[in-house]
Amino acid sequence: MLGAQLSRDKSGYYRIDKILKGENWVESLRSPLTEIGVGAEEGDFIIAVNGAPTNDMDDIYTSLTGQAGKQVQLTLNSKAEKAGARRVIVVPTADESNLYYYTWVQGNIEKVNEATDGQVGYLHIPDMGPGGLNEFVKYYYPQLNKRALIIDDRGNGGGNVSPMIIERLQRELSLYGMSRNMDVNTKPSGMMMGPKVLLLDRYSASDGDLFPYQFKKHNLGTTIGTRSWGGVVGIRGPHPMIDGGDMRKPEFAPFDENGNWVIEGYGVDPDIVIDNDPAREYDGVDDQLNKAIEVILEQLKDYPELPEIPPYPVR
Repeated sequence: MLGAQLSRDKSGYYRIDKILKGENWVESLRSPLTEIGVGAEEGDFIIAVNGAPTNDMDDIYTSLTGQAGKQVQLTLNSKAEKAGARRVIVVPTADESNLYYYTWVQGNIEKVNEATDGQVGYLHIPDMGPGGLNEFVKYYYPQLNKRALIIDDRGNGGGNVSPMIIERLQRELSLYGMSRNMDVNTKPSGMMMGPKVLLLDRYSASDGDLFPYQFKKHNLGTTIGTRSWGGVVGIRGPHPMIDGGDMRKPEFAPFDENGNWVIEGYGVDPDIVIDNDPAREYDGVDDQLNKAIEVILEQLKDYPELPEIPPYPVR
């Protein structure tokens, strides 16, 4: 895979319609056409692969079969013709899924940033395991200079780290601090002082269910989307089978301070119900995220700015 969306032109050559974003210093997020020396651009044509013309191929991907991690020569041109084409070396990837996810997250960050004039941050938590915790840390701290934050729990596959994230979001201000030539800071540090909105949907599952429950319980902000999955009875103790499978059994479940079982079989209701239309979502319209932007901008109108540093005492 080339980390790109391709289509066949009437000439028979393949056009690069979209190049997926990546972080090429991370192997799982390496986007082949964006690496140094390739210089491919959206709209370019792939004229040949390892010297074989693509307009003679039934499918360009047959020429890339078994080439993941290996050097492949592409012949590129801004026009659907051989004249003036150039040859570059790329190393295809075996899996584009992480690139699609990264591109989606970056697109949401850009959308929120543009719609709020840089006032609101955005982050997505894909699961409640090490990967999801890494994503939270990766995007939470760099956006603490924003005035508010949209947290996306949609599609969260669960795990067990939601209490760690809730604890961070729940921090209460003790006092402000300052240092020479720096902005005002909070104590404790690492706080998002402004309004927070949480997105959830029917694929927010397991610890991804528990997260919006705790978010609402502690009044951390507004929740938007659809009711979560509703499966929080945990499993462990797999018993191996001779065919390679295993049997697991329910082991633990949450209940509230009043002695009521919670979430299992129902899920968590959002404060504002918005269900994305699949056709609109396919066309790139995210009504849930749009509503989150609308709500958080309204909440920011009544939210104070950080205080100014007081005058230095005169002795």
